Amino acid sequence: MKQLRLVPAAMLMLAVFSCKQETKTTEQKFIETSQLDSSVKPGDNFFLFVNGKWLQKAEIPATESSIGSFLDIYNRTKDHIKTILDSVSKANNTAGTIEQKVGDFYASGMDSATIEKRGYEPVKPYLQKIDGLTDSKDIMQFVAEQQVLNNNLLFSMGVGADEKNSSMNIALFYQGGLGLPDRDYYFKTDAPTLDIVKAYKAYIQKLFTLTGTDSATAAKNAETIFAFEKQMAGSHRTNVELRDPQSNYHKLAVTELDKKQPVFAWTTLLNNLNIKSDSVNVGQPAFYGQVNELLKTTPLDTWKIYLRFHVLADAATALSSPFVDAAFNYSKVLSGQQKQKPRWERIYRRTDANLGEALGQLYVKKYFTAEAKQRMLELVNNLQTAFDARIGKLDWMSDSTKAKAKEKLHAFIKKIGYPDKWRDYSKVTINKGTYFENLVSAAKNEYEYNRAKIGKPVDKTEWGMTPPTINAYYNPVFNEIVFPAGILQAPFFDLTADDAMNYGAIGMAIGHEMTHGFDDQGAQYDKDGNLKNWWSKEDYTKFQAKSKQVIDLYNSFTILDTVHINGALTTGENMADIGGIAIAYDAFKLTKQGKDTARIDGLTPDQRFFISLGLVWREKVKPETERLGINTDPHSPGMWRVNGPLMNFEPFYKAFNVQAGEKMYVADDKRIKIW
Repeated sequence: MKQLRLVPAAMLMLAVFSCKQETKTTEQKFIETSQLDSSVKPGDNFFLFVNGKWLQKAEIPATESSIGSFLDIYNRTKDHIKTILDSVSKANNTAGTIEQKVGDFYASGMDSATIEKRGYEPVKPYLQKIDGLTDSKDIMQFVAEQQVLNNNLLFSMGVGADEKNSSMNIALFYQGGLGLPDRDYYFKTDAPTLDIVKAYKAYIQKLFTLTGTDSATAAKNAETIFAFEKQMAGSHRTNVELRDPQSNYHKLAVTELDKKQPVFAWTTLLNNLNIKSDSVNVGQPAFYGQVNELLKTTPLDTWKIYLRFHVLADAATALSSPFVDAAFNYSKVLSGQQKQKPRWERIYRRTDANLGEALGQLYVKKYFTAEAKQRMLELVNNLQTAFDARIGKLDWMSDSTKAKAKEKLHAFIKKIGYPDKWRDYSKVTINKGTYFENLVSAAKNEYEYNRAKIGKPVDKTEWGMTPPTINAYYNPVFNEIVFPAGILQAPFFDLTADDAMNYGAIGMAIGHEMTHGFDDQGAQYDKDGNLKNWWSKEDYTKFQAKSKQVIDLYNSFTILDTVHINGALTTGENMADIGGIAIAYDAFKLTKQGKDTARIDGLTPDQRFFISLGLVWREKVKPETERLGINTDPHSPGMWRVNGPLMNFEPFYKAFNVQAGEKMYVADDKRIKIW
């Protein structure tokens, strides 16, 4: 599922520019032109031209790791959510209603007195069970029991469409088992990585001491766990390798897996997971081979230490303050965030994670209109028309491949705002005084909801994000583009904004998600969501060459002075950004305003379109978070999500009279032109 990771900006307010105002209506919002930094040439650094003044003044709050457009929308949304949660948690709701479940879940999380009193009592039964393990069979049974609680202990598991038979669901097994963000953290020796490893070991040690282990033994346990996980990490594929869907698809018979990995014991594992299937998709077989060996060769005591820590780490933020603080102290080394968010906000996030569509129903009823949904659908349809026309004009693709590309484009499922049918939470038991048990009940329900889909037809009405989520995504196996209500707010989308602003903001987001269907990964799936080649050999060779251009360009961009963007890791998102702005611009030119030349505050429609793009990717980020993103995030930093696409886009050059010699200038024959 390809996510946009939208990074929004402040509310765009009406402002006066020094140039003559020629056209303006008071009902609409326009670009805040007073914030443009005239000391920076648009053709040198457009991101700074749009956001430079803001960056100079912006201060990242202690409770955040970044500030910018995303945080502006998030703060507005969380205030709306708080209003809902305060209301339903205090009301006398009928038992079994979504209001009761959401309200009581939130109230249980806010009952800090009970949570503090219980300490780590809720996880003691799991720890006692670990103490009683005697062999590899016991280990794997315990791991299965944790999976049923939605704790991806040791490996990662899910349920989804079979990528080569996308109409049917299958059990999916991926590499996992690590506590650090990525396999490379176990092998890199640069100072920032070593600081994170040190913090991770301190976190391990702290959780052990909080549960009664002396400090010397806890320190040894930390070293044991790191060394053990490093063995697993050696079998992990890199983030770049994980981007190849073909090499990460292995539909295998369970009987064959049992022969290859008899100690892992797939048949027994699936029985313990209550999964009845003769085949599963194992994304990274080498990892499971390594786990099989570790089950044979690693001492039982090491396994117990490893399992104990990961059970505690999974539960830490739901336990008393010492555990919550320990988890935060580790996370702040990763992100740079200096202060924990207030309790209500943390519990809101857990509510959204566990009862997301119940909370979502309450949210959209109050804060999302039918008018907004209809306007958004119009924008999506306009971009689809523009994309169709762009495909037709491609000079590097044959007519036969163009026809198939258009078929895929017009087969997109479009989801806007919220699902047409809502999730059923009737089997989730929620009580005001038992926060941890509420989490367990929700986790069991989530596991069973997904388990029950195995071997059954795919339901393409399902959503992968909750309605309040401030993001969007493309899902290749559904061939769908999805825009939750949360992102459909200013500055991305505003019913009171002019077309230039909406097309430069949410229009780019729509085009971005559409292009994901045709990026280096999405292009490998057909219109029905199957991992199946639909290209001519010659056309695909040309497409791969263009992908290489994108990789090379973004490899040249740096952050933190010398840290380079990983062009291979970010290829798909960069392609989607490049395609997204082009499609959005073409769609904008189909509108009345897009065809006009009238200025507002001295700015042409095209200039406002591009400035709107620059505003929505406004961000200031902690160095720690930037470094983490470079290592693990398939998206480029905000500056390069603006400048990278624009330096390859001719209309931007014309709109701001970008000339040779300016820093963003690229000769026309060197510009990347894909979709």
